[in-house]
Amino acid sequence: MVEGRVSSFAPVVDERAKVLILGSMPGLVSLTAQEYYAHPRNAFWPIMSTLFQFDVALQYSERLEKLNASGVALWDVLQQCERNGSLDSSIVRSSQQLNSFAEFFHAYPGIQAVFCNGNKAYRDFSREVQRLKILNNRFEALHIQCLPSTSPAHASMTFEKKLSEWKSLLLFI
Repeated sequence: MVEGRVSSFAPVVDERAKVLILGSMPGLVSLTAQEYYAHPRNAFWPIMSTLFQFDVALQYSERLEKLNASGVALWDVLQQCERNGSLDSSIVRSSQQLNSFAEFFHAYPGIQAVFCNGNKAYRDFSREVQRLKILNNRFEALHIQCLPSTSPAHASMTFEKKLSEWKSLLLFI
């Protein structure tokens, strides 16, 4: 079990990025593997492989390259936080340290849409965007959308329903 302060990964992004997919904070399996969405029951990679037509069994680095080549970047809303276990509900809100989105969007101006993987990522990112709009009108033009969590903890929704909702990101590719 992850206990105490945990840190997210660096963004997976390049100059081709048109959309950004944001999670909240990697879970225990992902942190151990040092890979985004590493839990075998997480629907993220099966959804991405279906949307972008690549083999889900590719090596992690190859899957990342397929996403980047498709204009998709990955990151997390939180840079660090305190959490016991893997669930978003275990994150100590007062411990949250957000990633630097002002710098990120300045470095990658081609990103026009942000898709949040679940409610926690959406709520935290939306709060940050409200703050950043005061500083920079770049954030006024961003399309921001909450998609159903791909986490195995969100098992109440079928894979097919999740896939159907995740198809909305294709409108920005």
